[in-house]
Formats: sequence, C-alpha cells, structure tokens
Amino acid sequence: MNASPQLELYLPALPKSVPDLRRTVRQYLDAPCADVQLCVTELVGNVIRHLGEGTPVRVRVVRADGGRTRVEVADPDPRVLPVLLRATGDDESGRGLALLDAVALRWGVEQGAAGKTVWCELGEA
Repeated sequence: MNASPQLELYLPALPKSVPDLRRTVRQYLDAPCADVQLCVTELVGNVIRHLGEGTPVRVRVVRADGGRTRVEVADPDPRVLPVLLRATGDDESGRGLALLDAVALRWGVEQGAAGKTVWCELGEA
C-alpha cells in the first residue's frame, strides 16, 4: 500500500488530461482500481461538459478508514450542480452519474463560496 495519505492534483479539465490522470490514480493506489478511475473520469468529464474545457479543477484521492477510497473533484462554480439522470437506451449522454452512483458506496456535493466539490466513496476493490 502506498504510504502517501492522499493524491492531490491541480489541473485544467481537458479531455487530453484524462488518460494521464487515470494512470496517476492507478500509480498512487498501486492496485487495480477501475471503479476509482471511472469515478475520476466521470467527475472530470462533467466539469468539461458543463463548465467548459480548461476549467481549473482540484482532483483529490484519499485512502479513508475501513479500506475505502474517497474521490473529490472541485471546480470554481458553486451554481452548476450534478443531477442524477436515468438515461434511456436511446440517450447519447446522461449516464455518468448513474455509473458513479452504481459503483460508489455514497456520493454528494459540498458547496462553498469559492466553488463546489463533488465527491464519492468506494469500497475495497
């Protein structure tokens, strides 16, 4: 297990950054972590889709008590909140938070004057 208590990265939300971000998360956790990588991808993807490419984000991955992993993606807009949709078979989008909801133990949003943080917690792989 990695000795570092958390991974914290500040970066612009860009599609080309996501593969490197996934690799960095995998290296930090030093174990297979497809669900964690999926959550990071979906949360950063939501920032790109709803706030725009290049929006500054903070991505944090923390090993929590009981073998849990907490993923947080913070952005500067406290007003644009994630909404869990139930996409139909014909919908071309709207499944990201449903996927996150399916793999995470719990998730939520923390709002502040300087932005918001969307977070989720996952159990051991």
